[in-house]
Amino acid sequence: MQHCFWRKFLASVTVLFLTASMWVTHPPTAYAYNNPELLPDNPTPVIDLAKSLTGIQEEKLIKELEEFEAESGWKLRVLTQYDRTPGLAIKDFWGLDDNSVLLVADASGGNILNFNVGRAVYGLLPRTFWVELQTRFGNLYFVREQGEDEAIIQSIETVKGCLEKGGCSVVPGLPREQWIFTLITSVIGGLICGFAAQPRKEGQVIAWQWALIFSPLWGILFISFGIGPVVTRTSDWLPLMRNISGFLIGVLVAYLSALFSSSSASEI
Repeated sequence: MQHCFWRKFLASVTVLFLTASMWVTHPPTAYAYNNPELLPDNPTPVIDLAKSLTGIQEEKLIKELEEFEAESGWKLRVLTQYDRTPGLAIKDFWGLDDNSVLLVADASGGNILNFNVGRAVYGLLPRTFWVELQTRFGNLYFVREQGEDEAIIQSIETVKGCLEKGGCSVVPGLPREQWIFTLITSVIGGLICGFAAQPRKEGQVIAWQWALIFSPLWGILFISFGIGPVVTRTSDWLPLMRNISGFLIGVLVAYLSALFSSSSASEI
């Protein structure tokens, strides 16, 4: 079980770094062709060509999206596809504009999620938000464990929640794999800080100058990668306290290792 978990964790981290440099743009799979014959006769905010959703899920999602549009004015649309796509015809069918978000779920590629985002939406949900949303819910490991339907539903729920509260700079929630990554960076930051603070002169207790010199390195690891992702994604204090404890333990281990080694050398 541990081997399987760490394999999933490393894969999730790899996906995170690979997609961090990507911009979420208009999905080419959605606009590569023009097949209006694939579109339904009646207006609907959900077109499930790939049958990713059950009938009950589709009906519920349609009702929620229609109510959300009526209350907020934001137009959220969902298209699932596999081999065939309506392409350019989808833009006119739904009248996509600056207040629209189109989620395209296509299982024929690696990450199943793509987003077409209107300009007005970018004012509340920046590009980095969409990259993280795509990475969290559209990767193969999430889809394999939770299913395509959950990837679609949870993505839409996240977008709705963020639009309702006036925007999000990051995707709310802290997955276990992401928290473990922040814990690891916190511990590494503590180790670097502890090694830098080791006394280098006789009678010196803490080498503050060296600790300050290396502060950009351990500070980035601890604050930017260890604390920042936690406090911006969840109000739960437990992962924050664990990361702080991990940092302090790393500092103590690295700092005390010098004392133990010097004591062993003096005894010899």
